Amino acid sequence: MPFLDRKHRRSQRAVPLIPRDHHGGGEFDGASFSGAVFNLSTTIVGAGIMALPATFKQLGVIPGVIIIVLAGFLTEKSIEMILRFSRAAKTSSYSGLAGDTFSGAGRYLLQLGIVINNVGMLVVYMIIIGDVLSETWSQGVHHTGVVEEWFGLHWWTTRFSILLLTTIFVFGPLVSFKRVDSLRYTSALSVGLAIVFVVIIAAVAIVKMINGSIAMPQLLPNVVDQASFWKLFTTVPILVTAYICHHNIHPIENELEDPSLMKPIVRTSITLCTSVYIATSFFGFLLFGNHTMDDILANFDGDLGIPFSSLLNDIVRVSYAIHLMLVFPIVFYSLRLNVDGLLFPYAIPIVYDDRRFFSVTAGLMGFIFMGANFVPSIWDAFQFTGATATVAVGYIFPAAIALRDTRSIATKHDRTISWIMMFLAVSSSTVAICSDMYSIVYGSKTAEA
Repeated sequence: MPFLDRKHRRSQRAVPLIPRDHHGGGEFDGASFSGAVFNLSTTIVGAGIMALPATFKQLGVIPGVIIIVLAGFLTEKSIEMILRFSRAAKTSSYSGLAGDTFSGAGRYLLQLGIVINNVGMLVVYMIIIGDVLSETWSQGVHHTGVVEEWFGLHWWTTRFSILLLTTIFVFGPLVSFKRVDSLRYTSALSVGLAIVFVVIIAAVAIVKMINGSIAMPQLLPNVVDQASFWKLFTTVPILVTAYICHHNIHPIENELEDPSLMKPIVRTSITLCTSVYIATSFFGFLLFGNHTMDDILANFDGDLGIPFSSLLNDIVRVSYAIHLMLVFPIVFYSLRLNVDGLLFPYAIPIVYDDRRFFSVTAGLMGFIFMGANFVPSIWDAFQFTGATATVAVGYIFPAAIALRDTRSIATKHDRTISWIMMFLAVSSSTVAICSDMYSIVYGSKTAEA
């Protein structure tokens, strides 16, 4: 009998994860292919897209494209292995698969990794929304947000007020859904806004290239010393973070009308997101060149050098803020499931317990809201999270599950891919963490000097 069925909640076989009749809301016949693609694509395309042009500045165009495609390929393979091993273990959750393979410790470690990753991502999302709509300070310089620019400084345009109003009136209703498929329309809008962002960047870059005001970007990395060489590896966790979606694979699959569609859904979503990532990275780097910032959104607070520059800046920033608002509930969905699994491993499924559902939801929202108002730096935390919990959830656990192969179904190809994923994950994460620490220490010493 599978680990999760034997020692934990009865949701895997005794009762469905998602109730078919949702409190009188009508019969739910299962999620559609398109709805699942939108939900999975929204899970993938979050804040990571804003950091990708900066990776091209570090790597150059050619290595950048290669690594984006490679990360997408490895992500697809890792998800395919998770799904296949889950069916063999007769479990319908990622944590159940980890428990079946590594017993209780593996299950708890995976759920902890998902919680750390998702909390970090959601705090980052909320901070960026505050930066875009209200204000932010960078190196002692005040950057005015869109709402403050439009309406001036009032109590309701302050950062705290905007985040509080967004939490109550936007996040509150969206995170209250008990089925992930209920978010399919907001996910479709979110993907559409990401595409709008790409189209605007591409259009502006092409216009400026025709005018001769920008040159072709560098194709290969510019390595001038040892520090610049090691800095190349700090881009890997960002790329891994950009593709992380493993925590939502099972919730989406469990609601499908035809679960056999999950594999083509994964392939379609990753192909779509890879195309968006390559286009965003190339045209963003082409547009801003060596002035591309770690968060390319920060480049859209000045004159773009074309007509209607101010209007385009506002469209880009507002559309991206709305995009993040719509990504938030998708990531929150799996966060709530895994926190509930850690706190109440023997309880009935959370969707059947309204008091527990809303208590866990309110507690997590309060914690994320406080984190967004008090965390000082998002990008160092973003890189560190990507180099630890995200890499573990996305690559290390799938590879370890395939190599452990408790169900004796792993092929030679599975083992080869798993060793590659394990090596790349561990080596790149180690170098990235060391490089980040070196940059922090070296940067502080330079500032003191």
